[in-house]
Amino acid sequence: MKKQVYNPYLPLYEYIPDGEPHVFGDRVYVYGSHDQFGAFNFCHNNYVTWSAPVNDLSDWRYEGEILLRTEDPDNKKNKHDLYAPDVCQGPDGKYYIYYAFDWVGHTGVAVADKPTGPFKFVGHVHFPDGTVLGARKHDVFQFDPGVLVDDDGRVYLYSGFGATTFFPQITFKGFKIDGGYVMELEKDMVTIKGEPKKIFFKRGECDPEWNGHEFFEASSIRKINGKYYFVYSAYDGHELCYATSDSPMGPFKFGGTIVSNGDVGLNGRAKKDACYPIGNNHGGIACMPNGKFYIFYHRHTNFTNTDRQGLAEEIKIEKDGSIKQVEMTSCGLNGGPLKGEGEYPASICCCLMPKEGNIFYNFFRWPWQKGKMCITQSGKDTDTVETQYIENVKDGALMGYKYFDLRKTQQVALAVKGKAKGKAILEYAENGEAISSVDFDIKGEGEIVLNIVNGTEKNAVYIKFTDMKGKLDAYKLCLK
Repeated sequence: MKKQVYNPYLPLYEYIPDGEPHVFGDRVYVYGSHDQFGAFNFCHNNYVTWSAPVNDLSDWRYEGEILLRTEDPDNKKNKHDLYAPDVCQGPDGKYYIYYAFDWVGHTGVAVADKPTGPFKFVGHVHFPDGTVLGARKHDVFQFDPGVLVDDDGRVYLYSGFGATTFFPQITFKGFKIDGGYVMELEKDMVTIKGEPKKIFFKRGECDPEWNGHEFFEASSIRKINGKYYFVYSAYDGHELCYATSDSPMGPFKFGGTIVSNGDVGLNGRAKKDACYPIGNNHGGIACMPNGKFYIFYHRHTNFTNTDRQGLAEEIKIEKDGSIKQVEMTSCGLNGGPLKGEGEYPASICCCLMPKEGNIFYNFFRWPWQKGKMCITQSGKDTDTVETQYIENVKDGALMGYKYFDLRKTQQVALAVKGKAKGKAILEYAENGEAISSVDFDIKGEGEIVLNIVNGTEKNAVYIKFTDMKGKLDAYKLCLK
């Protein structure tokens, strides 16, 4: 690769959650919704995409806006937000984007000659008589569409919404909200063949193996080694699970959890012990030409559920077709640990735990939460300068980075700003043995320098703050 790449894999001023990676030609493109930093809602910006060469996942290129919110005739007044989309290349060679406006309940379709757009409105997914799916009483609620063009050219659309801890099973604006559905489309890419078929069921309707991992949202579909892999956000929201089938129409068998944006479930970790503030999750599998696979997902910043950034981790498809849960890391797409030298943004931490523990982020930051530790930025949403940092580091806080090659590293220095005094402890494991420590007394800008001892080729770095009075903001991690 030309350079190193870490999580988040896009510039730190970019907020693209719900990432759906697709390889078209010799590049991989990431399609997702587009959060506006500091907004009081999800997905407040127009769709954009970024791409990278399939043989260099460090070299991401901004491809610009691909679909405007006002392109759909139902949104000419720009009142609705573009929620998570998916893209496919149709049998005709053109590229189709499927999207749903916030809580409208319809699926829109737009087409382009290139994977980078611009995409132009085609229509809303509808029945053969022209009735839009979602216009009939008690139609299936359309949300987070996922699309698959199979090897034989047949087109399948997946959509739906289910219950979670926070959303009980309800009827919303006359729509049925009771699980995930699939429907086959005609070659025109917008007309449904037959009726939508329910394939993902609510609590109490499915086999016991799904318990706690029932379908919530975030439909994503791939065909891998002849099997259909359906990735979705499960009942608790923070994890991406998968199910497999021998047919695109199901039935699907529960597989397990691929990733949680707080590592919940990994090695028995409970939700109350999440290593990072949890929130909703959405993503898909990148199937690379070299035979590698990656799960794309997102994290939350700014102490809200609506300022989200894309992350990615390599996964392995086992011989039996299963996928084991992977951990959150800072090195992500890098193909191995980051170099144990140079400067890194402090905000690439994959562990961020205040003394009181992490929570499921709210939709916006309440005034009394302004003093809470989180990742934020000093710049505006429209800025293209990275100003991201960790704010409100207090007593008992823990920040962690996985992984670095520390074989030649002697020190790690954390650049901070604020007014505080206390002790910082370096550990190689979460709440592990103290490797080194230092007392600090910061007034204004300063550095907290910790010694590296017996570093290895693949080392985690955790910094814990104890006996601390005051608070700090953390900006850079310098290894030397």
